[in-house]
Amino acid sequence: MAVDKLETITPTEAQLKARRNRNIAIGVALALFVILVYVASIVRLGPAILNRSM
Repeated sequence: MAVDKLETITPTEAQLKARRNRNIAIGVALALFVILVYVASIVRLGPAILNRSM
């Protein structure tokens, strides 16, 4: 059985705004997590990171 016409749902302006705000919040949270992991790894290595032989 083939579907000739698919129904699509068009979000309202409020839904689009909520989606955008949610995406921004997720992006900020992800960026903060990446920064936290980076800082934690630098702190964990401590001054040893400067004493590498090249």
